[in-house]
Amino acid sequence: MISKELLKTSCNSLGIAITEEAVDRFDKYAGMLVDYNEKVNLTAITDPDDIVIKHFADSLCLMKFCDLQGKKIIDVGTGAGFPGAALLCAEPSFDMTMIDSVNKKLDFIRFLLKELGLKGNVITIRAEDAAKKAEFREKFDVVTSRAVASLNVLAEYSVPLVKVGGVFAPLKAVLSTEEDQRGCGAIANLGAKVTDKHRYTIPDGSEREIIIAKKISQTPTKYPRAFAQIFKKPL
Repeated sequence: MISKELLKTSCNSLGIAITEEAVDRFDKYAGMLVDYNEKVNLTAITDPDDIVIKHFADSLCLMKFCDLQGKKIIDVGTGAGFPGAALLCAEPSFDMTMIDSVNKKLDFIRFLLKELGLKGNVITIRAEDAAKKAEFREKFDVVTSRAVASLNVLAEYSVPLVKVGGVFAPLKAVLSTEEDQRGCGAIANLGAKVTDKHRYTIPDGSEREIIIAKKISQTPTKYPRAFAQIFKKPL
């Protein structure tokens, strides 16, 4: 399905180690993604080379900039599994939870994990609802997401899930000055502090950015607000 050599060279150029077993899993992942996408809208990216670079290699960059080994991780708004399922393909030992509000997408993730022999927690729930539940709120070492919302909105969904001492680490396109300022302000209001911003370029020339925000105090109980409030008046 995919060019395995392209995946290996892409990861190598980004400084990411990948095993042959993982490459085989990604090949199967791509095939299942394209097939399943014919009945459920999972992604607009279906060209094999684009899947390798824009989905797989990009998702795996989180491993370069964030310590994930032995950490309890949650991927908010996982969609077709990016970055959560991609990270599991690369390293099956990760303790990964993936949430999304669209169960049809998560049915694909459940099918994918079963076919690839991977283990992960896959739960249909809105992030703002999850963060109000004791089993989710401030229970994760690493909270990540990719291509979900502007940073200030995403922070309100995500930071309440991070335990004190853990990190919020979203994968983003390079932030505009406005999104950066509003996002960092929102993160601070939610009990976290941006400690690093890592910019990198994926092999097609697109620039990306991973924000690392450390949780330094508990999130005020009023957050996250209901979806309508977040949408109407974002932080």
